[in-house]
Amino acid sequence: MLQTIFPYLCYLAVLLVLAVPLGRYIKKVMFGEKTFLSPLLGPCENFIYKLSGVCKEEQMDFKKYTASVLLFSGIGFVFLFLLQLLQGFLPGNPQGIGSPSWHLAFNTTASFVTNTNWQAYSGESTLSYLTQALGLTVQNFVSAATGIAVLFALIRGFNQVKEKHLGNFWVDLTRIVVHILLPLNLVLAVALAGGGVVQNFKGAESVTLLEPVAISAEGELLSGAVIDSKTNTVTINGTQVPGATVVTREFVPMGPAASQVAIKQTGTNGGGFFGVNSAHPLENPNAFTNLLEMTSILLIPVALCFTFGEAVKNKKQGFAIFMAMFLCLVVAIGCIAVSEQSGTVQLAQNGTVNLSAVGQAGGNMEGKECRFGIAGSSTWAAYTTAASNGSVNAMHDSFTPLGGMVTMLLMQLGEVIFGGVGCGLYGMLAFAILTVFIAGLMVGRTPEFLGKKIEPYEMKWSVLVCLATPVAILAGSGIAAIVPEVAQSLNNGGAHGFSEMLYAYSSAGGNNGSAFAGFNANTVFLNLSIGIVMLFARFLPIIGTLAIAGSLAQKKKIAVTAGTLSTTNGMFVFLLIFIVLLVGALSFFPALALGPLAEFFGSIA
Repeated sequence: MLQTIFPYLCYLAVLLVLAVPLGRYIKKVMFGEKTFLSPLLGPCENFIYKLSGVCKEEQMDFKKYTASVLLFSGIGFVFLFLLQLLQGFLPGNPQGIGSPSWHLAFNTTASFVTNTNWQAYSGESTLSYLTQALGLTVQNFVSAATGIAVLFALIRGFNQVKEKHLGNFWVDLTRIVVHILLPLNLVLAVALAGGGVVQNFKGAESVTLLEPVAISAEGELLSGAVIDSKTNTVTINGTQVPGATVVTREFVPMGPAASQVAIKQTGTNGGGFFGVNSAHPLENPNAFTNLLEMTSILLIPVALCFTFGEAVKNKKQGFAIFMAMFLCLVVAIGCIAVSEQSGTVQLAQNGTVNLSAVGQAGGNMEGKECRFGIAGSSTWAAYTTAASNGSVNAMHDSFTPLGGMVTMLLMQLGEVIFGGVGCGLYGMLAFAILTVFIAGLMVGRTPEFLGKKIEPYEMKWSVLVCLATPVAILAGSGIAAIVPEVAQSLNNGGAHGFSEMLYAYSSAGGNNGSAFAGFNANTVFLNLSIGIVMLFARFLPIIGTLAIAGSLAQKKKIAVTAGTLSTTNGMFVFLLIFIVLLVGALSFFPALALGPLAEFFGSIA
């Protein structure tokens, strides 16, 4: 038992050891305090202000800050959309890849601008190196920085007393990119390249296989086939296989992968440089790179919890928010791990598959890489769907019904179990405001949070922030369920097919980006509808969060009294978890009952 649990404990321990000091560093950067990198990066920051004409001392109110966020995202949207449509005529395209369709370009643009990185394409065969580097990688940086900037506008809302100003978006954006994301990802990219992740500008290569393989006329790999190298004939048990093809060479994609993999993880972006994402041996070749990439997924979201406590001068509050998220994450990892290690009734039937962990991985290994096993795949699945990351090192479509359901539920909760960089924490703070309001009603007191009264204005926006994800997911998937072309895009029928569709819209509505493998989303309707869901679920919470921040900044501080509800003790942590799960359960239980739950109970019937 200890041998099985030990890897999970190690993954969590590494995450926490790195996150705490990073949280302190982020607070210093955003408050303009000196850090060990200030002598090197300070001049770079000031040069950007001078070049762009930004006044470092200028302050913005809620409306101007919001307008700046939307304007910046809008400009990025137009640039990335046009870059894709023109990539066939631009340099940095050694394979001569043409331009994608307009609706795929729209979907991809919406995906990367919203920090979702949903991919209805394979990167190595659809986008040029220039598009990936200048378009996607840049958006990986700035979309992540935008989420953190909005979080700090909210933090200033809690800290300010009778003020209208929330800071300067352009200054926040610059500091985050220059002082936090660039140095962190430079170190990570070098480490990944040293660990074997490909990083070059070569075109794809064709290499000779060490051993030829046989492929059937239907394109399936023939196991146990005997190949006659002289005649190129294929036989199985002495019988020649008609239409079989002998494959002697392999397509090996190249490109600047390590630099994009680093920011896709630390920025909770998740878009893979290659089609199968971090399951690809050139994107995630071994246990060392797997640990680096997996830890990076939650590194900044976890660190921001400690940053929040430092920033509002209430470390206990930051720790309480962290514990609410951490406990949910641990339970999710446990549920996925137990489900995947136990397998299914069908796998265990008549000893068809050895599910024991004695001398082997055991459990449900379908869709998982042998180099990662159950522990590495289950932890990654929980990390990536708890954060709005979406990168995968195993195919979630092949998880057991309950294992796949947990990954789906983590996204449906609004990506608040750490969630994306910045957006996960301000989403959880909206739930915290909702929690103190409900608790205040129970005891007949005006709700307060961090010394600010929570009144109807904040409550309205908090409810919108909390419900944006459920509305986007349920409305999107409900409409998609009656569109014929969606049914034709499914890889499976029945309950599992419904789960594929529900997962896709949960991923889009949670700004996650992962998918049940096999779902063909590259159609006009799916590209447009999923793109719209991503935009709605990203920018409505941003507007709501900034509106709350603007209102809180203008309020006075309320003195703590004996009747003030404590928001730092175990009771509040329990209430916060309860409210998060209550909203998720009430919103999605009927949909989950039609998908993964129906599949689970059908499998044991």
